[in-house]
Amino acid sequence: MRLGQDPELDDLRSRVRELCAGNAPRRPHKAGVRAPEASEIPALREWTAELYGRALLGVTWPVEYGGLPDPHPRHEAVVSEELARAGAPMPVGGGLLAASAIIDFGTEAQKAFFLPRIRSGEHIWCQLFSEPGAGSDLAGLHTRARREGDHFVVDGQKVWTTNGHHADWGYLLARTDPEAPKHKGITAFAIDMKSPGVQVRPLREITGTADFNEIFLDGVEVPVDNVIGEENKGWMVTTSSLARERSSAGGGVTLFRALDDLVDLVSSTTRDDARLIDRGEVRREVGRLAAAVQVNALLSAYGESRAVAGTGDAADAALSKIFFGETNLALAEYGMSVQAGDSVRVEGDPAALADGWWQDAFLYARAFTIAGGTNEVLRNLVAERGLGLPR
Repeated sequence: MRLGQDPELDDLRSRVRELCAGNAPRRPHKAGVRAPEASEIPALREWTAELYGRALLGVTWPVEYGGLPDPHPRHEAVVSEELARAGAPMPVGGGLLAASAIIDFGTEAQKAFFLPRIRSGEHIWCQLFSEPGAGSDLAGLHTRARREGDHFVVDGQKVWTTNGHHADWGYLLARTDPEAPKHKGITAFAIDMKSPGVQVRPLREITGTADFNEIFLDGVEVPVDNVIGEENKGWMVTTSSLARERSSAGGGVTLFRALDDLVDLVSSTTRDDARLIDRGEVRREVGRLAAAVQVNALLSAYGESRAVAGTGDAADAALSKIFFGETNLALAEYGMSVQAGDSVRVEGDPAALADGWWQDAFLYARAFTIAGGTNEVLRNLVAERGLGLPR
């Protein structure tokens, strides 16, 4: 599929920009995926309802739950791009991920209960996948769920849970058959985060903020009716929904914004009474990074076009995620290096360039090479499943 100008998408972009200009909640300009403060949550719930209510998100859902009869295949990617361009937030939490699993594998009762509440912002979701010993190797998880009558009892620990401290519901993976091979015997659940036995502990990161959490599950009872899909077949549910998480929709816009910020930085910063941008070595490095940002956008578009045409494979999203993470890190590292001694200044220091944004971006950037599958593991995925190389 060739991605180009489209009157339908041009109109969609205009609608999103108009909405963002007048209604988007204002949030601090931070790099990466950051959890909001508790005081921001009510406005973000309303913003979520606004995005769904204007048929900007959830357009591929069943029509009876607010989807469109014939949505453009790039509709939601374009909405993500425009929200990123405006600095406006996506819905907080993992509701889109959970909705994907529920729509494809959930019961009619689950769809009727959860989907309207995701659309309205009433339910914020978190993703309870990663564990201390099972991050990139997700199938190695050890959290157990044993069946007792009409419910399961869950024991274990999850970590790196974004927005876990704000979540009403969690999309949980737990092992239900410890004797089965590791990719089998896993079940997906919807778990009420207010259930007895759920303990959420925020993790303070190197940035000084707490965007992630560790979650302890101690004898948590989950009704059998909350199983998503079939018991012991949660890996199928997981891989289907995670394919969307590794998409970089909006990521290309983020890199272009960072590149613009870098050009502003080297244009306004002087050394020995000369602008950095006038130095040949600086111009060459900025040019190299600009080329990488453009390649990232093209690689993402290539993967998206293959997915829309039904010709994609598992390596497409992995390649896009690897290249995005490394280009983002390279931008942050260079933004720090050109500041020389001023790079030690941080947010809140009146003398910090760009109010310390580059320092925060630098501290956060490494996370994008790890989250959603480390780049090293994803390279193996590309080699084995994309190129057919031996393990």
